[in-house]
Amino acid sequence: MESLGQITLDALALLFSGDQELWQIIGVSFRTSLLALLLATPFAFLLGWTLAFWRFPGQGMLVSLNNTLLAVPTVVIGLLLLMLFSRAGPLGDWRWLFSQPIMILGQMLMCLPILIAMSHTAYHSVSRHAWESLRTLGVAPWRCLWLITLEVRFALLAALVTAFGRIIAEVGCAMMVGGNIAGYTRTITTSIALETSKGAYAQGVALGLVLLVLALMLNLLLGLVRGQTTQEQQA
Repeated sequence: MESLGQITLDALALLFSGDQELWQIIGVSFRTSLLALLLATPFAFLLGWTLAFWRFPGQGMLVSLNNTLLAVPTVVIGLLLLMLFSRAGPLGDWRWLFSQPIMILGQMLMCLPILIAMSHTAYHSVSRHAWESLRTLGVAPWRCLWLITLEVRFALLAALVTAFGRIIAEVGCAMMVGGNIAGYTRTITTSIALETSKGAYAQGVALGLVLLVLALMLNLLLGLVRGQTTQEQQA
């Protein structure tokens, strides 16, 4: 086995040499994760707003259920999708198993509870009187929602960053339903698992460095968001 220093140098060489296979894996990861986040966000934020500003039977149970889903392991989501979309499953005719669409669906299921919980908390921080006052002034409902969303935009951005970090770094669901197919469903995390099992540490370290840099950028962004939020509250 090569030394840690040599493996790290090889990993950096792979990244900066523009290795096609490596960057293809990175591209698949970012494409599926960003699309899943884009599709899940409108529904999640709308439900978070509904839970914060409306009262209806079963509301508390729905909030508790969503908070419970935050702790569901990704492999459980993968198992559920595997049973639904396998040939013997009720949705087997769709032939989504081992494809990018089912990976995106799995990532949507993973990020929805996070987005709903954090957006609910964000909208709940705004007084209900704000909505009532805007409606009394004759502001259209969609316009009221937009103005309140602008008020909590930093908290919602934090929700997006947190959800993206969660889904791009998961491995269980992607491995189970994606199949780790080279050039199609192989992601950063599934490739790390595969390459290290074969003893090819350089590519695994290179992909790990990408995740570390991404984590650093997301944390810096979150810190910036928190700082701006604090400044606005003090002002």
